[in-house]
Order: sequence, then structure tokens, then C-alpha cells
Amino acid sequence: MENRMRVLMLAPGCDGTDVGESWSCYQWVKGLSEFCDITLLTLQRPGRKSIVEQLPEVEVVTWPDLYWEGSWERFASMLKPGYVRFYRQVRRWIRQALRDGRQFDLIHQIGPLALRYPSPGAGLGIPLVLGPQAGSLETPPAFVPECGRAPWFTKLRNLDQLRLQHDPWLRRSFESASVVIGVAPYVADLLKTMKIQRFEVAGETGIHEVANTLKRPAGPGLKLLYVGRVIRTKGLRDAVRAMSLVADLPNVTLDAIGMGEDLDACRQLAAELNLGDRVRFHGRLPRNEVEQFYQQADTFLFPSFREPSGNVVFEALGHGLPVITTNRGGPGYVVTDDCGFRVPAETPQQLAQDLATAIRRLALNPRLIPQLSAGALERIRDLAVWSHKISRMYDLYESVVAERAPARTQLETVGA
Repeated sequence: MENRMRVLMLAPGCDGTDVGESWSCYQWVKGLSEFCDITLLTLQRPGRKSIVEQLPEVEVVTWPDLYWEGSWERFASMLKPGYVRFYRQVRRWIRQALRDGRQFDLIHQIGPLALRYPSPGAGLGIPLVLGPQAGSLETPPAFVPECGRAPWFTKLRNLDQLRLQHDPWLRRSFESASVVIGVAPYVADLLKTMKIQRFEVAGETGIHEVANTLKRPAGPGLKLLYVGRVIRTKGLRDAVRAMSLVADLPNVTLDAIGMGEDLDACRQLAAELNLGDRVRFHGRLPRNEVEQFYQQADTFLFPSFREPSGNVVFEALGHGLPVITTNRGGPGYVVTDDCGFRVPAETPQQLAQDLATAIRRLALNPRLIPQLSAGALERIRDLAVWSHKISRMYDLYESVVAERAPARTQLETVGA
């Protein structure tokens, strides 16, 4: 293809053999490389498959990653202590590349996902795309007393709002970007104190395959499924409380898959509420077993009240599962009335009651399940199929470069 766009992509984590952000970044880079000439600046984690080998069609420049194992792994995943070094390395590389005569039509910082990291691509005279970006959501005040068991470093998220308002490097990144991409409209609200040039919505992750059949109850009752880390903000404790409020309904069960510091509290609560085998905790399971639960479930129950994006919601919709969630964050945008139920998250008591109301409605009206299942498949095809996402991102690239071209032509004319 002639005159392919030259795109410089920045992502401290990009690994098709990993999970989470790194896996999603890999999907973006690989997909967009079919349309653009991409140079990727990233970090190589020790012991992982070479990024250069994973992306042979891409020019890959790597630096060694700072990897923290064991109990510090989550700390490193959240705060990314190596990002300062990555920022400096990338900034130096870009400046040297420009001095050497390299030209790029666009810089796209595809990660990190969180809103707390300034971009080394800002202020260099090249159109900058930031995102998808997410996070910095606050915990509803009534839930704070029950969130005290979270690791100490998670409380550092409380600084995000202050930094978005006062950090000059962070604000320069967002305000100088040609486009800021958020995973949901709430990101624009978080950036409302800044002069954002253009804001678009796109999820950071996606799916490759969508189920072809609608969900229909296999028998009487309702099989609910929860998948995710078991931390207080994910809402499994609220789901357990909701199950106690529908104890009069026969054959309504909840399978919970995942590990985390709130798991013991959820198990204890289920025992105190005499839920027996109506709520089953499976811990961490292999991926193939998780897939079986998705296939056997009737509805996905994910009442997270501080969820930036909600990858598991994408997975559930891709399996044709109606979703019961909150009206906050990413799930509050992804799930619509056509594919599930969204409830407020104001207090733990209110949330449990509203979840129970939604569960009861589905259990007593099973005909709603195939109807919502059809809506789930339609919604996920529109939002999250990778081929569609890649195509829309490339269209965005083209519009950004086209907007830049008249300004560049005008400057060249004045210079002449």
C-alpha cells in the first residue's frame, strides 16, 4: 500500500501472551499495523516472549522493564514505578529520531490506561492521540467504611483528582492532544477543568468472536454468574446480600469466580445469611473452565461501583448474557436497557435491594432473557469486535491527520 501512514505508538506494556492492558495494547498494535507503518516504543519484561518476535511486521524499540514479583506485583501494576524512566527514555528517543530526520504523521499513546500518566509525546509538534483512558473514579461515600481492608497503596488513587486539576505535565498532555479517547463518557467529566480539543469514546479492549445463539433458560430458576477480582469495589459482597433477598425464589443460584482480599468476607457473609449452595465460590479457575460457566449461565451479575472499563462485561455480552450492573463507570455506559439492568450505587443496602429487584424480575419473567440476549449480542458487535474497533481507530487517525494538513500547508506558505 502506497503512502501508508507513519504512526509512532507508545505503550509501556504490550504483550500478546499477557493479560489486561498489555494484551489489549498488543491487539491494537497488531490490528493497526495492517493499515499503518508502526514504530512501537515499549518495555520488555524479563522472562516473557520477545515483543520483537511477537510483532514482526512492526518496528519495535524496547527497554528492559522493571518487574516486581510476589506481593509487590499488584503495587507495580497499579502505580507503574518504572513509568518515569520509560517517559524519559521515550522522550529522548523521539527527539533524537526527529533530529535524524525521521518523520511521523501521528503519535498514539495507547497505554497506560489510567489517567495519571503524562505523555512523552506531548508538545513535539506531531498530532497526539491519547487513549483509551479510564479510571480515577471515586468510591461512593456510603461504601467507604466497608473498603478499609484494601491494600494501602490503592488509597493513592485519591490523588488522581488533585493531579488532574493541578499537575502541569499531566494537564499539558491532555490539552495538547489532538484527541483524547475515553472508555466511557465519564472520562470527559473528569477532564472538564481542561481545554480538551476533541473527545471520543472507545473501549480499551475487545473480543474476537461473538456467540451466534441467544441465551434461553435451560430450566426453572436463574443461573447467575460473577467473574472478576474479589475486592470490595467489584460488588460481590452486594451480590451476596441481594441473593439473600431473593431466597424465596427456587433455583436461583450464583456462581462466583475469582480471588481477592474480599473473598473471605463474602464467604462469611454467605454463611451468616444461610445461603448454602445458592452461592458457590470457585476461586480462580483455568480459562477453559471459566468459558464453560459463561456458556451455562443465564445472566451475568457484576455490581462493581468503581469500574473504569469492565472487560468481563464485554466477555459476558459476547456470550449473549444479559448483564445486571451499576450505572457507574464503564459498565454503566456499555450496558443499555436493551441488554441488561443498571442500578444506582448509593448505599450498600440500596444496591443490594435494587440488584434483588432486577434478579427477581428476570427469574419471574424468563422470556426477557432471550430478548436481552439478542440486545447483548447486538451491543457487543457494535462496540467491541476488534476488526470494527481497528477500522474506526484508523478512521480517527485519518481525520486527525487531515485536520493537521491545512494548518501545516498554511505554515509552509507563510514561511515561503
